[in-house]
Amino acid sequence: MTIETISVVGLGYIGLPTAAVLADAGCRVVGVDVNQRAVDTINDGCIHIVEPGLADVVARVVADGRLRATTTPEPADAFLIAVPTPFNDDRSPNLAYVRSACEAIAPVLKAGDIVILESTSPVGATEQMAGWLAAARPDLRLPQPGGSAGDLAIAYCPERVLPGNVLTELVRNDRVIGGLTPACAERASAAYDFFVEGECILTDARTAELCKLTENAFRDVNIAFANELSLVSDQLGINVWELIRLANRHPRVNILQPGPGVGGHCIAVDPWFIVASAPDQARLIRTAREVNDGKPEWVIDQVRAAAERRADRGGPARVACLGLAFKPNIDDLRESPALAICDRLANEPGLSIVAVEPHVDALPARLAGRVDLADAQTAIAGADIVLLLVDHIVFADAHVHLAPDAVVIDTRGQWNGASRR
Repeated sequence: MTIETISVVGLGYIGLPTAAVLADAGCRVVGVDVNQRAVDTINDGCIHIVEPGLADVVARVVADGRLRATTTPEPADAFLIAVPTPFNDDRSPNLAYVRSACEAIAPVLKAGDIVILESTSPVGATEQMAGWLAAARPDLRLPQPGGSAGDLAIAYCPERVLPGNVLTELVRNDRVIGGLTPACAERASAAYDFFVEGECILTDARTAELCKLTENAFRDVNIAFANELSLVSDQLGINVWELIRLANRHPRVNILQPGPGVGGHCIAVDPWFIVASAPDQARLIRTAREVNDGKPEWVIDQVRAAAERRADRGGPARVACLGLAFKPNIDDLRESPALAICDRLANEPGLSIVAVEPHVDALPARLAGRVDLADAQTAIAGADIVLLLVDHIVFADAHVHLAPDAVVIDTRGQWNGASRR
């Protein structure tokens, strides 16, 4: 069957760029989101997230009538589900948003439609999705792994893009498409033929699900090595940035850069999905997560120690937290260790916290009333302790505003790792 209309369910950091790229490639796209403000913003030809180049594409495709947004699903030929998949307090996967999306689109499904889950998910999630759709639409035959094709094509195709470069990577990166059956994978690949220039590689759904988790767990383990190395180096009085620079001159060594922790909607979450699926086997993956989850506490300890050394000066120590996003040059605060550190420091007695985040207009609610928001020059010039948490490019030369006796804790090595304590 020919695909003429695609519905993208979830218009966040992945869903909206995907909808925009599809529409720009000539497909008619209906975006669905529960956030009325986001829907209205998109229909006005504007965007509610920060992603380079996205505003121009959305303005163009909305003006051309190829993209519109709604809070209520409508009939389409293919449905791409790109909703959040957080974890619960016990770090088990939470698929409530996926289930809600399935139940929302179920009434408008028809025989021949394609349903693709793009959200990062635990192994078996695509089969669960098929089960929810079957319960909501008993009149439709759902495909069975290793069995019949059914009335719908059900597949899993995870995103694998870098925030800040999403529009390019959506088009150029290879895609792994896992179907409940081979026919499902084949039919689902047609949805990506509109815009993907990379290779579409077909497999089964469970392998595709674990593939996405594996990619992010691999990165998490390597980041954990760098973060643990920073702890060892600090204990031994060695500059970790210099150490890594020298070690990486070995032709087969490529150590990543340490930081204040790991954030974002993928790397900080996805490895726990593997641990939940195979807790006895995923020992290294669990340990890496624990190392990275523990790094913010180490950073907080550094600030506490610096404040104690300055306690005899009287009054609260003024701490400038540079950066709240989970990575450089974006506005995304999801699972951000920088945000968590700033939040924790605001509860510390004897500290006065000012935050600098050039990519947001206001502090998140959890910091409001407890932390001041300022520009970098103002915050740094008045700070006793300067805590560099995110290496936004705008911070590259900000250290020129340091007070002569300011304590510097550079968690990203942006200022050549020359922390002053």
